[in-house]
Amino acid sequence: MRRLFACFLIAATCLLNPALNPEAVNAADVSSQAWPTFRGADRTAVAPDTGLLKSWPDDGPQLLWKTEGLGRGYSSVSMSAGRIYTMGDNLPGGEDQDEYLICLNQADGQQVWKTKLGPAWNSGKDDWQSSRSTPTIDGDRIYVLTAHGKLACVSTDGKELWSKHLKEDFGGDKADGWGYSESVLIDGDRVLFTTGKETNTMVALNKNTGDLIWSASRSDDRGAGHASVVISDIGGTRVYVQTTGSGAMGVRAEDGKLMWTYDIEKTTAVIPTPIIQNDLVFFAAGYKRGGALLKQSADGSDNVTLTEVYPLNIKLANKHGGIVLVDGHLYGDSDDKGTPFCADLLTGDIKWQGRGSGRNSASVAAADGHLYIRYSDGT
Repeated sequence: MRRLFACFLIAATCLLNPALNPEAVNAADVSSQAWPTFRGADRTAVAPDTGLLKSWPDDGPQLLWKTEGLGRGYSSVSMSAGRIYTMGDNLPGGEDQDEYLICLNQADGQQVWKTKLGPAWNSGKDDWQSSRSTPTIDGDRIYVLTAHGKLACVSTDGKELWSKHLKEDFGGDKADGWGYSESVLIDGDRVLFTTGKETNTMVALNKNTGDLIWSASRSDDRGAGHASVVISDIGGTRVYVQTTGSGAMGVRAEDGKLMWTYDIEKTTAVIPTPIIQNDLVFFAAGYKRGGALLKQSADGSDNVTLTEVYPLNIKLANKHGGIVLVDGHLYGDSDDKGTPFCADLLTGDIKWQGRGSGRNSASVAAADGHLYIRYSDGT
């Protein structure tokens, strides 16, 4: 998949304030908020921005700039301190077909630097190949994970500082053959990721050195899925919530102790990142599996237990594009069909569903009371 990245102006102030000259608007001025990792700082895919356009002009929002030369890939973008980071391979005009971490200037889209990460992921059909995960920014460092399983810590000037390998160093593997897709999590002094399999299912390393802090094991784990770790705080106990090919799991942040699991029957792939709402965990899987709501409870001894609110509901199945939670309602694409739905979080009841202007799988984000849906056909 060849990529063209475009930056549009969607701030309503440009239309509402006649004194503001759109020609003078800089991309860095559109929002002061960083977007440091996949689905944003809190991994909800809900942006804090306000004052956005309530409707778009017939020819779309104002184009600020566009850039090419990012190669192939499904990697999203992360942004901080006036820089944009993404990953891609088979870069046009390059001397090789390898995968790179790419840094762009947020103001104009010009490439600042690129750093080679290793060989491209070329397994399977053409549209199964290339970059998957999104870089995670933490201060002056960027953390990336390749589809092959290389975890690298790179400085914001493009120098690789240290690296590990999820398979070679931790014995991990995927539950399917499509390569690692997780975007690693930074929490305090640690970087967290999911190697998969039962020996070191989830791992925490010192983010500065790459030294092991702890690893969590899940018995008979089928392997890593495609989701990214999220944080839940229950009664003073911090829990890292994740899904693998075996279903959902919660790991105590302090020491890596496995708190709970919620198993599902073997499925082709578990992709969406879990959603946390207070003590609730919503997770979904595609391929006709569905979505389930779970409730965590603290026992007063730094342990957390789990109860099922409702089991997997096939109407809430989500394969690609993820799900967002806004005002107690879930919004996502119905199992790669290109038919977005709205459902009540607490009951799982569908409130509405319909086909939009695009086709095939759709990714969903939210901001300022609106949904932003991008279909895989480019709409």
